[in-house]
Amino acid sequence: MSRHAAPRRHRGRRRVIWGSAALLPTLLIGSMALADLRPWRNGEQQRSPVSAVDEPPTSIPTAPSPELSPSSRPTPEDTPPTIPPSGSGDFAIAAGSSKTFGAATQVLTYTVEVEADLPYNAEAFAAAVDKTLADRRGWTKDGEHAFQRTPNGPLRVVLATPATTDKLCAPLQTQGKVSCRNGNFVVINAARWATGADTFGDELANYRIYVVNHEIGHSLGLGLGHANCPAPGNKAPVMLQQTTGLQGCEANPWP
Repeated sequence: MSRHAAPRRHRGRRRVIWGSAALLPTLLIGSMALADLRPWRNGEQQRSPVSAVDEPPTSIPTAPSPELSPSSRPTPEDTPPTIPPSGSGDFAIAAGSSKTFGAATQVLTYTVEVEADLPYNAEAFAAAVDKTLADRRGWTKDGEHAFQRTPNGPLRVVLATPATTDKLCAPLQTQGKVSCRNGNFVVINAARWATGADTFGDELANYRIYVVNHEIGHSLGLGLGHANCPAPGNKAPVMLQQTTGLQGCEANPWP
């Protein structure tokens, strides 16, 4: 397993440094809880209790580029932005701090970052993450979880290009197509953020809520092995891998 060095901060920006000698402390330190790991080896999925990744759906081609093709379905944007397949590894950190969301005594603090090469603003992405975590339909509803965004939280919620997603999620196999939680990283694949998933149809906003809630759920120690659809026609559990299929359930972004 490769490892990840502590990022160097530069006036609200930091750069991810890759290398087999630098990644292990980050993957081992700051992990909130163990979740599901499903790397693909020799065409078969193997399980290891390290982190969590959505399995790549077969409906998205693997060649010639890891970038997702723009969808023809309508989205909140008039035209989905073009997502570069790879980026510099430089991240802009969303400025400031949020209020504390939730009534739990123990507060999970997180930082929101956006890779510099993406057509998204760090503060706008942070607002979307904050809104999801503050919603009373989310993880705070049971009184057991609370969150606050800060400029230097131990949990890093990052929006990254497909290639950078693959590097941050390694050894998980995201294949340029899906998101993951890996150690103290929640990595949202910008290609998914731009186009959503077929399982959510034209509801891109709900897909974005789902992917944040799903990966944050892994950081809370939930979803080991992922959830299954309890019965056809029911709302899908948020810890079901809804990006890749619903198992007869209806798409649902909330825990």
